[in-house]
Amino acid sequence: MKLKFNLKYFLLTLFIFLIEVLIATKLSGIFFVRAYLGDVIVVMLLYTLVKSFIKINDEKLILGILIFSCLVEFAQYFKIAEKLGFQPGSLMYIIIGNCFSWIDILCYAAGCLILYLFVKLKPGRNEDRRKKREAV
Repeated sequence: MKLKFNLKYFLLTLFIFLIEVLIATKLSGIFFVRAYLGDVIVVMLLYTLVKSFIKINDEKLILGILIFSCLVEFAQYFKIAEKLGFQPGSLMYIIIGNCFSWIDILCYAAGCLILYLFVKLKPGRNEDRRKKREAV
C-alpha cells in the first residue's frame, strides 16, 4: 500500500458520487433504485475513492470495503447516529444511516462481487501479472 494520486479513479469517484446524489435526490421515488441500486453503487464509490489516493491490492481493498460496509450497517442496528447526537435529517445522520437491513448487506456484497469480477476480468490484468513475475 502506497500513497499515489490517480486522476482516472478520482474522476470516476466524482462521476459515481454524482450518480449517488442523483439517486438520492431525483430518483428517490423509484424504490428499487433508491433502496437497492444505491447500496450496490456506494461500495464502488468507496473503491474508487480509495484507489484515487492509495495504490493497494484490489482484492484486499474489496474485502475491506465489504467489512467496513457491514460494520456501518450493524452500527445502524444499534442506532449509532442517534447515540452520537446527530439529528435526523442532518448530513451525518443520513451518511451513517438509521435503519439496519440484511438486504442492504446483500446489496453491499453484490456490489463487491461486481467489483471483484470487474477487477479479475479487466483486460491486461493477467498480462501485467506475467510481466511482474518475469521481472523478478
